[in-house]
Amino acid sequence: MKIFDLHCDALLRLWEDRSRSFTNDTALDTNFQRLQQGKVQLQFFAIFIEPEFPSDLKFQIAMEQADLFHNEVVGKHEKIKKISDWNEIGQLKEGEIGAVLTLEGADAIGNDLTKLRTLYQLGVKSVGLTWNNANLCADGAGEPRAGGLTELGFEVVRLNNENRVLTDVSHLSEAGFWDVMESAHYPIASHSNSKTLCDHPRNLTDEQAQAIFSKGGFIGLVYNPPFITGRDDATMDDLLKHLEHFCELGGKENIAFGSDFDGISHYVKNLEDAGEYQNLINELLKDTVKKMYGDLPLRMS
Repeated sequence: MKIFDLHCDALLRLWEDRSRSFTNDTALDTNFQRLQQGKVQLQFFAIFIEPEFPSDLKFQIAMEQADLFHNEVVGKHEKIKKISDWNEIGQLKEGEIGAVLTLEGADAIGNDLTKLRTLYQLGVKSVGLTWNNANLCADGAGEPRAGGLTELGFEVVRLNNENRVLTDVSHLSEAGFWDVMESAHYPIASHSNSKTLCDHPRNLTDEQAQAIFSKGGFIGLVYNPPFITGRDDATMDDLLKHLEHFCELGGKENIAFGSDFDGISHYVKNLEDAGEYQNLINELLKDTVKKMYGDLPLRMS
């Protein structure tokens, strides 16, 4: 089974502490060794800048995290291949891990589209317009105003379309979400779950999920327990209920994972880092067999 993870915050953790090694530092939920153990084939790495940083520093921080992606993640690991063109995913060899650079929140560019083009040139292949707060592009899921995209936000989506870059809706307000659905050629929700099963502002309604599926987009299931159960704890069975619900809505071919590793402080039991991905795959296979054949004395390995 191919494992595609559409979101992690390892670059932020590497930026916060330059002494950390992406190779095997256990302070990182997502490191090279753990990606190998979990048999992850494709990993998205987000550039993220905490909202409290001054605006005039944010682009510099984005550049520093992009530099860490190229030098610490890709540059030091022969088996990690930077994805510069989507066709390269299908060309990955056995044991190779595709690495995709993304931007979580367009705060870093302000209103300067030259900065956005620079990020494209550095390899950014997915752009989320906001984090939870509002910025010059749109309102985030945590903004009380709950507005949609600004003129600048629509321009960013247009440029994403021209450059075959994904537009990520995971942190957008609901109005912003629908604006993206009307304008984006390549929408995804990199790390969100079902609002029907867990009524959290970061999750998606059934109508939103179906809109993504209808445009050929993907939803990455997020492993943050508050988005799974509404509590600080969750099991893999709890997570798989969200997968099953999205499949029932027509998303059988449109589900990925969006762990949010290195960006969460609570974890799904037995799914605490990228090295434990096979625990989830085994549970998924057991659940599938059980639904097909009922309870059987089956051991998955």
